[in-house]
Amino acid sequence: MSNEKLPDSSNLDQWKQAALKSAPKTAADPAKWLEGVKWVTPEGLEVKPLYTKKDIENLPSTDTLPGFPPYVRGPQATMYAVRPWTIRQYAGFSTAEASNAFYRKVLSTGGQGVSVAFDLATHRGYDSDNPRVVGDVGKAGVAIDSIEDMKILFNQIPLHKISVSMTMNGAVLPILAGYIVAAEEQPEEVGGSVAQKDLTGTIQNDILKEFMVRNTYIYPPAPSMRIVGDIFRYTAQNMPKFNSISISGYHISEAGASQALELAFTLADGIEYVKTGIASGMDVDDFAGRLSFFWATGINFYLEIAKMRAARLLWHRIMTNFGAKKEKSKMLRTHTQTSGWSLTEQDPYNNVIRTTIEALSAVFGGTQSLHTNSFDEAIALPSDTSSRIARNTQVIIQEETHICNVVDPWAGSYLMETLTQQMGDKAWSIIEEVQTMGGMVKAIESGWAKMQVESCAAETQALIDSGKKVIVGVNKYRLAKEDTVDILEVDNDAVRKSQVARLDQIRKTRDSAKTQAALDALTEAAADPSKGNLLDLTIKAVRLRATVGEISDALEKVFGRYRATNQTISGVYGAIVESQESWKAIQADIKKFEGAHGRRPRLMVAKLGQDGHDRGSKVVATALADLGFDIDVGPLFQTPEEAARLAIENDVHAIGCSSLAAGHKTLVPQLIEALKKQGSEDIIVVVGGVIPPQDYDALFAGGAKAVFGPGTRIEDAARKVLDEINKAFPAK
Repeated sequence: MSNEKLPDSSNLDQWKQAALKSAPKTAADPAKWLEGVKWVTPEGLEVKPLYTKKDIENLPSTDTLPGFPPYVRGPQATMYAVRPWTIRQYAGFSTAEASNAFYRKVLSTGGQGVSVAFDLATHRGYDSDNPRVVGDVGKAGVAIDSIEDMKILFNQIPLHKISVSMTMNGAVLPILAGYIVAAEEQPEEVGGSVAQKDLTGTIQNDILKEFMVRNTYIYPPAPSMRIVGDIFRYTAQNMPKFNSISISGYHISEAGASQALELAFTLADGIEYVKTGIASGMDVDDFAGRLSFFWATGINFYLEIAKMRAARLLWHRIMTNFGAKKEKSKMLRTHTQTSGWSLTEQDPYNNVIRTTIEALSAVFGGTQSLHTNSFDEAIALPSDTSSRIARNTQVIIQEETHICNVVDPWAGSYLMETLTQQMGDKAWSIIEEVQTMGGMVKAIESGWAKMQVESCAAETQALIDSGKKVIVGVNKYRLAKEDTVDILEVDNDAVRKSQVARLDQIRKTRDSAKTQAALDALTEAAADPSKGNLLDLTIKAVRLRATVGEISDALEKVFGRYRATNQTISGVYGAIVESQESWKAIQADIKKFEGAHGRRPRLMVAKLGQDGHDRGSKVVATALADLGFDIDVGPLFQTPEEAARLAIENDVHAIGCSSLAAGHKTLVPQLIEALKKQGSEDIIVVVGGVIPPQDYDALFAGGAKAVFGPGTRIEDAARKVLDEINKAFPAK
């Protein structure tokens, strides 16, 4: 055997000389070219093409064990080698009956828990018969108005055995109370009444991120945080197996944040929740062990793994600083969901591949449970077929690949250990910046946090539209002809009629005097915390058949209903695309319009119904403003009549409706009819968002002048809008 010493990382010059042979002939300075062969991440981290043991020599947490502080390698010693992550499928649509049938099917074919998506009417604390939610009932989740709906939702699902996760924040009190009472009233044939101490699962209860990105809040921040504290206290005393909060980075990521920003803002939210628990009189160790987290996992494979490892490192540091004594209090446990934003309408079967890669990064990152999105969710609600593929993605990883057999296989990787530390350091610097502002509540109230996310979103969209960031099937390798994908369609009108009928029946058969007394007690406690715990009082009201809307109204009498102020960024999108000739051409045509009409084309961006997802609408608003349009951004949660009135008052040429929650077929025709009734049918209406091609004809028939589905370049949309405005308002 040869004793020849092989090249190793102690002498990188040998590698550099070999690497320089790959320099393109056009490289004037090969050494400078090699220095530039690196990837700069969205948060500004430099990822090199080669890592060696020297990169990790001085890193503090590279030689640790899983199940031991600081938990970089995972919260359990054996991780998936003994118990794989829980397979969850987040779902909910139409009626409680339809969603229940879906859950039972999932559980019978490999699912290991129930994860409930509620419709936007429920999120915002409205009963289905409220006129503000005509287009929202049952569309983007299941409609829940009362305990009777909740009992149907969990029919034949043994709540003493099955873990239930519920994504609810605004109407968290009536929904959590409804789950508790449904368990109490579980029929004998399913297992009988379930005591609160035996319930397992998670309620999201993360209201801070709602004010920053998702917008399904009801009350202002201060009373909302009081609700969080009351839930902490009640569950700590009565529900020791139940997670009282899922601190969510998912929606921050989906709104556009980089991995470091998602990580930092989520942990900063966590700091606020810990402060809230302590301020309510609890010892940190009484509740910290039931705090859980919820990450997005996107297509940036390395970064997502590093983010999840760094999250555990930082949370251990944070909880140690809070004086936590129990190790469980310092241990970050998380659910993860693959990205919805990364899914594309174009060539949608590519989404199966994207979701598989994202699922792998969640697994390598050490998640405790996982939801994999379905390939058709960029278009509509998932079908049975797409849901099965998504679920089986996890089953195959668990049962065919042997990935589970090794704990934290990325440990010791020169790249991953370095990237974990860099990600943690970057996030920590952002957390420190937030703390200098007075904490995350102050950062949110000032608008600073939201603007950071929106800047990331605008930059990403500009990179995609300009082709600098590749999305396969969208801006590169596009199909000449797209296949039609079968979608799940929800009859919003039928669902609403069904819900209203059940509401009428409940109100006729309950003891109205006792129900009203329970609601009055809630209002009194909202005004005076000494009058009782809000969750405890809500449970009592739910037992007496008070509805979600009635409970929300009882609290609103004291707390009020929060209305956000709109802020928009400028210059971020335009700075990336301003050199493109096509961009300059549209700007020139806008100048022509201004010269002919004495003002610039004016468009109002509108969000109708209870759809608060505003990433797309905010990016479009800033991009069109950078182009030269005059842009008004309407308030969230408008009715069609309110949007029409505001558009007329602002004297706009066009209204751009953003739809991400499937209400467009109901709400857009109502908007156009409202414009006609108010004598302003000359204002054109265009629609964009998550709109399946099957809906286009109905929107055009209703009077829409243009429809822009997922993946539309903003520049193309701007050209079409300007052309339609010119047709509707010809120069005189």
